[in-house]
Amino acid sequence: VTRGASVRVLRQKAVVAESTVKSLRRFKDDVREVTAGYECGVGVTDFDDFQVGDILELFHIEETG
Repeated sequence: VTRGASVRVLRQKAVVAESTVKSLRRFKDDVREVTAGYECGVGVTDFDDFQVGDILELFHIEETG
C-alpha cells in the first residue's frame, strides 16, 4: 500500500466511503509505502468512523489506450 492510493471502506459488503490514503505508519514511523504481509496504520482522507470488521480495498486506476 502507498500513501495517496485510492481506497474503499467496506462494511458488510457495502461501500461506506471512497477516498485516498492520507497517512501510513509502520510502528512509530511515518512511511511512504508498506509491502504485503506487514502490519501498518492507515489514515483515510475525510473518514474516521472505522468499526471492527471493516475492510479496506486499495486500488489504483490506469488509463489505457
